[in-house]
Order: sequence, then C-alpha cells, then structure tokens
Amino acid sequence: MTEFTVNSTICGFVHKIRGSKKGNKIIVDIETPCEKIKKFSHMEVPMMEILDIKNNYVIDRAQEAKCSSNCLVPCAVLNLCRMESGFLAKSLVKKAGSISIEFDEV
Repeated sequence: MTEFTVNSTICGFVHKIRGSKKGNKIIVDIETPCEKIKKFSHMEVPMMEILDIKNNYVIDRAQEAKCSSNCLVPCAVLNLCRMESGFLAKSLVKKAGSISIEFDEV
C-alpha cells in the first residue's frame, strides 16, 4: 500500500491518495473535498496504461472529470501507480521526500 497527501495550495484542497497493486492493475482511492476529483476517486488502473501522456488511463479519467490542467492530483496518482508497479523506485521517492513547484517571480 502506498499513500500520498497532495496539498493543492492554489485551490485550497488537500487530497489523500492510496493505492496498491492487484494483479496487473493498481487500485487507487482518493479522499477529497473536490467535486471534480470525486468523479474519479476510485480507479482500477491498468499498469501498462500509465507510461505515456497520450493514451493514459489516469489522464483520460481526469479529462473526463474536467480537471484543471494545473491540477496536481493526476500527477500524484501517476507517481503512485508507477511506484506500485515498480516503474519508480520507492527508495528514490523516500530520498526525494516531496515534489513542489515554487513560484519565484510572479
């Protein structure tokens, strides 16, 4: 089981994303106050449909839910799926600690 917290400071939402591998799919559940994210808060993501931006299961679900293009949740879900499927090393993620975007000059 992998668990992430996504703090979307621009929109003010905090999301809890959990997932685990089951066969050739990653089962993802998202606790969220966001109505758009709730539309795809449970997914059974095929492992081979997370590698590219085009033809990507998670990106397709986010698009169907009309997520904003700057939403951090789809990216976090993809990172979780890549970790659970072995495409992203958990040791690298532990070492990094977090991912952030800093707006240096606005």
